[in-house]
Amino acid sequence: MGKDKDKDKDKDKDKDKASKINTGIDVQDRQEIAGSKINTGINAQDRQEIANGLSRLLADTYTLYLKTHNFHWNVTGPMFQTLHLMFEQQYTELALAVDLIAERIRALGYPAPATYSEFSQLSSIQETLGVPKAKEMIQLLVEGQEAVVRTARSVFPTVDAANDEPTADLLTQRMHIHEKTAWMLRSLLEE
Repeated sequence: MGKDKDKDKDKDKDKDKASKINTGIDVQDRQEIAGSKINTGINAQDRQEIANGLSRLLADTYTLYLKTHNFHWNVTGPMFQTLHLMFEQQYTELALAVDLIAERIRALGYPAPATYSEFSQLSSIQETLGVPKAKEMIQLLVEGQEAVVRTARSVFPTVDAANDEPTADLLTQRMHIHEKTAWMLRSLLEE
């Protein structure tokens, strides 16, 4: 029972941290900024919690974008042409997704995180240093795609409870794309 309370406290700290990272200001000040100016049927607390979750999704998506673009530039080996083109398609799709996610955060009334330092603090995906071999690149991208799915899925309980259909639609689309991309990448690893 005590461990569950500690986990809840840690989650609350993570939410507050995400909130402060997102704008550089604390939770109460953010609520005053977003305030009651927005009246779309989602209360300010739920909008804030959804925006914080979307901020983590944005950070994961942007980090995966950078990783995929890096691998596009630096892939070598017998699968060069195939991977070079595949990675280009993937990072192009991710670049479009970043904009959709950031705009949803803004529509909810909150600023979208937009710096490397914010993304590195919010993202669950680690940077890859150096230039891995092609097969390792593929594995790292599978892991990144799956991480984005987990992050998107983690936002759903709040979105569902708030009846936030536009965000639910966005999350569903993102999960579909990332699950499909992970499957396609995973198939390249089979022998």
